[in-house]
Amino acid sequence: MLSFRSEIENPVVQKDIIELANKIELFKEGKIAEEKFRSLRLARGVYGQRQFGVQMIRIKLPYGKVTSEQLRRICDVSDEYSRGRLHITTRQDIQIHHVSLDRTPELWAELEKSDITLREACGNAVRNVTASETAGVDVNEPFDVSPYADAVFKFFLRNPICQEMGRKFKISFSGTDEDTGLSYLNDLGFIAKIKNGKFGFKVMIGGGLGSQPRQAIELYDFLEADKIIPLTESVLRVFDRYGERTKRVKARLKFLLEEMGIEAFVNLIEKEQLALSFQKVIIDTSNFDLPVTVSEVRIPIVKIKDEIAYENWKTSNVIRQRQERLFAIGIKVLLGDFYTDKARKLANLIKKFAGDEIRLSLRQNILIRHVKRELLPFFYVELQKLGFTELGYNSIQDITSCPGTDTCNLGIASSTGITKELEQVLKNEYPQFFNKKDIAIKISGCMNACGQHNMAYIGFQGMSIKIKDKRAPGLQVLLGGSALGNGQGRFADKVIKVPSKRGPKALRLLLNDFAQNAKKEETFLCYYDRKGTLYFYKLLKPLASIDNLETSDFIDWGSEKKYQKSIGVGECAGVVIDLVATLLLDAKEKLDLAEEAYANEKWSDAIYQGYTAFVNGAKAVLIAEDEKANTQASIIALFDKIFIETQKITLQTSFKDLVYQINKNEPNSDFAKRYIKQAKNFFEIIEAYRSKELIYET
Repeated sequence: MLSFRSEIENPVVQKDIIELANKIELFKEGKIAEEKFRSLRLARGVYGQRQFGVQMIRIKLPYGKVTSEQLRRICDVSDEYSRGRLHITTRQDIQIHHVSLDRTPELWAELEKSDITLREACGNAVRNVTASETAGVDVNEPFDVSPYADAVFKFFLRNPICQEMGRKFKISFSGTDEDTGLSYLNDLGFIAKIKNGKFGFKVMIGGGLGSQPRQAIELYDFLEADKIIPLTESVLRVFDRYGERTKRVKARLKFLLEEMGIEAFVNLIEKEQLALSFQKVIIDTSNFDLPVTVSEVRIPIVKIKDEIAYENWKTSNVIRQRQERLFAIGIKVLLGDFYTDKARKLANLIKKFAGDEIRLSLRQNILIRHVKRELLPFFYVELQKLGFTELGYNSIQDITSCPGTDTCNLGIASSTGITKELEQVLKNEYPQFFNKKDIAIKISGCMNACGQHNMAYIGFQGMSIKIKDKRAPGLQVLLGGSALGNGQGRFADKVIKVPSKRGPKALRLLLNDFAQNAKKEETFLCYYDRKGTLYFYKLLKPLASIDNLETSDFIDWGSEKKYQKSIGVGECAGVVIDLVATLLLDAKEKLDLAEEAYANEKWSDAIYQGYTAFVNGAKAVLIAEDEKANTQASIIALFDKIFIETQKITLQTSFKDLVYQINKNEPNSDFAKRYIKQAKNFFEIIEAYRSKELIYET
């Protein structure tokens, strides 16, 4: 019996962790295929690193909210199972690295003691639901989007409709028209609105970055708040059924929308309405509507040694809240990395002197909330001791960066090394820019854009430059990207490629040119548009020459070894398993889960598990016949063509009519019972057919 079993109160969570532990043992014994096991562990936040034999653990923190207790728990876990480093991601998660696979179940169990999950932090599922880090305190927000992000996170966690999709799915909430939640980059983006006195959202759909960025398009200019969960469910159902499952690079929602068009997609959404779990979901905001409580403590007496530095810090890093006399403090976190010794002290500070809560930001920073005006000097002194008063929160001096070749399998060039170098350039040579918030710099180690380089004012993408028989680390320079607000944005233009060691010179050229030639009050974007891409290409062209490279140009930032392009297998989307036996086993497991959900009176869940059993079973026998389909919808159609129309398999109706009962009936007890029985009967039929074919083949 596993030691952590009795310590977890939630039986669903307990079962989940025990399953991971059991599957690890089966994998080590060679009883589970590597691809199948990879899919399972990714759905539980366990991600393979670039380094052999260790895992990255992604901790899912909805809308970036972390309490002092949770932060201390994460610190304990990092110290015990990792190396004491915490990495904030651009989706408000925390990652820890170099974890042994065998220890991941007990690590997860420790986190769950403070209501922290790993579930669906990776893999083909709904990823962390993000939101503006200022949600609930922003002076311009119509209402706090935090409870809505929280409700969406909870509703779709472990929900059968989004466990094994063709690709990941990202959702964001923005508190104001400034769109700090970046709705235009998400599969679904919600922007808070009030219309005729009702709370609701502008809804954006189909955005994404990666090698082929797409801007989300408007789905609704206003959708009432009680309809956002039903809408999300219907979108996920359509994406699950019609989304690409064979070609990974085309498997995101943005490509499905591009292929079928928004009108056809909306028609499919409407066809799902009858099958939804609920037609409306009223979201309880009461826990978020309570007055802010801040500990009543004696104000510590502190002495500010440098008043100018303190005033600059307040200008750069302190934000006035909508709550009277309360402020939020931004902490600029270089590379998103901070360590458990400082994190524990931060946890103590917010517990005793603030609102016992931080929010992690999409720019890999920390926002302390609910600090009294009179405590700002005290916080400045205490944060200064921790190195947490660097100027430039959410400014040009606050560079976003992915881990790159440090730990990621897909990294081509170092993103963290060049980020450190550029931050030093900005700090030492451009101190006047400490509060310049109309330029953002973002860096990714490859084309996949985890550092969001292709939506930056100034972006750098790690790449490889080939020079005869050698390779040097390089940077693609991109300019002119930005979030424009209210669901609109623009992507950066690819301008030129330069050797990575010339990245600092490229940044200097850009900033010096802007400082010298921009008109008064002209923003960087306006300046870029006025001058045009060709102007900046010519400006940077001298840096692109590869005829005069030095030895150091062949060594990447942060390394002492000669550069080698080395790319592993990416795990961001999991893997689709096309093994007949595995698919049949999956179908059987789904039938068991359907019956379990039915016994718990979860009719919608039971029906969807039955639906998945139908599809997996059909796919298994199609593959056995060397017939392939790349979506669930095409599997259903192809099964009719190959088996029903040829009478190889006989059903009382077409397979399409049998399966698609799912969106023609309300999710009630009678239909769930009937549908599960039909799915079990179908499974028996295909098992019998498969057995007969195996005998024939023998």
